[in-house]
Amino acid sequence: MFNLFKSLVSGKAFPRIADLERAYLEGSASLVDLERRQREIDQGLFRRSSFDF
Repeated sequence: MFNLFKSLVSGKAFPRIADLERAYLEGSASLVDLERRQREIDQGLFRRSSFDF
């Protein structure tokens, strides 16, 4: 129980958006794929709010 509380308070329970973006970029297979993924991130792929439709 204490370990769960400790992990929630430390902020490491959920990955940060920057960590998700980095992992997404690291998964690219080629330079073309990397550039496409960079454009998607620049357009807000990971930063959309739950109210966007």
